Amino acid sequence: MDPRAALKSVFGFDDFRPGQESVVAALMAKRNVLAIMPTGAGKSLCFQLPAIIAPGLTVVVSPLIALMANQVSLLTAMGVPAGSINSSQDRSRNVAVWRQAQAGEIKLLYMSPERLLDERMIAALQKLDIAQFVIDEVHCVSQWGHDFRPEYMQLAQLRTLFPGVPLAGFTATADKQTRADILARIFDGKADVFALGFDRPNIQIAVEDKAGATKRLLELMGEHRGEQGIVYCLARKSVDRLAETLNQHGFPALPYHAGLDTEVRRQNLDRFLTDPTVTMVATIAFGMGIDKPDVRFVFHTDLPANMEAYYQEIGRAGRDGKPARAVLLYGFDDIRIRRAMIDEGNASDAQKRIEQRRLDALLAYCEASSCRRQVLLGYFGETHGPCGNCDQCLQPSATVDATDRAIALLETVVATGQLYGQAHIVDVLVGRDTDRIRSAGHNQLSCYGSGKATDQGVWRSLLRQLYAANAIVVDIAGYGGVKLAERGWRILREGERVMLRVEEARRSSTSKRSTRLAQAVAENVDGNLLAALKRLRVELARARSVPAYVVFSDKTLSDMAMIKPRDRTQFATVYGVGQKKLAEFADVFLAVIARHEAAQAAD
Repeated sequence: MDPRAALKSVFGFDDFRPGQESVVAALMAKRNVLAIMPTGAGKSLCFQLPAIIAPGLTVVVSPLIALMANQVSLLTAMGVPAGSINSSQDRSRNVAVWRQAQAGEIKLLYMSPERLLDERMIAALQKLDIAQFVIDEVHCVSQWGHDFRPEYMQLAQLRTLFPGVPLAGFTATADKQTRADILARIFDGKADVFALGFDRPNIQIAVEDKAGATKRLLELMGEHRGEQGIVYCLARKSVDRLAETLNQHGFPALPYHAGLDTEVRRQNLDRFLTDPTVTMVATIAFGMGIDKPDVRFVFHTDLPANMEAYYQEIGRAGRDGKPARAVLLYGFDDIRIRRAMIDEGNASDAQKRIEQRRLDALLAYCEASSCRRQVLLGYFGETHGPCGNCDQCLQPSATVDATDRAIALLETVVATGQLYGQAHIVDVLVGRDTDRIRSAGHNQLSCYGSGKATDQGVWRSLLRQLYAANAIVVDIAGYGGVKLAERGWRILREGERVMLRVEEARRSSTSKRSTRLAQAVAENVDGNLLAALKRLRVELARARSVPAYVVFSDKTLSDMAMIKPRDRTQFATVYGVGQKKLAEFADVFLAVIARHEAAQAAD
């Protein structure tokens, strides 16, 4: 079958997205491929389409059961025979899937790396006609990546165990070092590399001061009421507390972290996938398995581990290409905690140095006084003009010469013995009367109260920016005391100039966000019809126990509401309608459209 014909008949798409066709052509030619594609670019289709067309079985290595289940559900709904073998299924189900694979009855078989590399599984697969091996989320291979998994490194054995069978690796996130490591480990340097860009222009990005984080989160949630999103926290306790707080304020929310019972996590995930109004409050345990197109926002209440992790996490928003939003709430303690996590970890000294540098890159992003997207994409080796869709483009921060204030702050750090944390330093500067200040005699220092004319928030921001700029350090091994680094001594002794960003107390929302239905009307779509189509989609999804987007994506429903097809021939022209979905869903959706049109005519 011709790839373009299969693209239309199976997936319901008239054309490839940018970059897809080249990757598909390389895989059809049986070449090794490493593809780095941004989230939402359609990387799964790049290996699924050749798998459907080519003879033999495609084996897909996936790190998460949820990701396998999601892919199998989507493929099955389109009429593509696919299955997975994993620990969440009982033995009889796994045996049945394997027998289908042996009989040539399925085209794609999903497995974890551990399952694939089991000696008995390798021996059994060597007896089959394997078309290709696909390693999804291939960045897990690299110890320099943000989500390294040791079992992934063993996948290099596939080259020798299955000589002549092409290998393909796909990821949305890999900087140059990670990319080189993957190429060397998995492909022995021999693969066609496709790096299709990292920009997600539909996601509005912003970084805000973490002071009053819970209050600010509630404000942000209010701006997105009725929409779906993810709130990321570092600690499990924070997840539980924030989920409860959101529910108390009328925002349906569920917790998700590794400390929850497996069944509770499964139920919460199922509800997130089927209820378009629920927010998931989660640790990074809620990660790669989530491929939901209509997530409208991702909010971080804690600093991610590094730029790659941040990019991966915000990339879960707006996969349908519509406007989405990512806001990171960030404070001084975030830096201290992340530094401590690296220093106290079990990694080698070399790895720790790399992790610290990657954290430094994220801090530079957080403290940027120019376009944030330029900084983000620059980390991945891309140049970009001002994006017009980040907080620094929409409401630019001013930069000022803060040398005098920096010297006053550093003098206070030294005068108090370089033993105290940031809160105490600020208290001394603004002249607060606390038991700790009195007992230490710090109310007798010449610096006590010297900064009372300046708002406490300005001093906190200055401390954070000096920390991010490596002018001060925190004694992680001790009690968190602030100390001067080499640059801090230069500022203090030599008056090295310090230009810092001026933060506003709180930035208002950059724009009033309309509801999704109002957006649809603006796009010349019948909003009432779209609402009716979405209600039907939810009913069909619940009856089948699948996420709503497995039935049809929002983009498909919007196209349907705009075209208003009257028969199967017209229905087949709707975006995302392939032959299987045409046969299964055309009549029920056509009936809703016909009723709507009749009611309109009667009015």
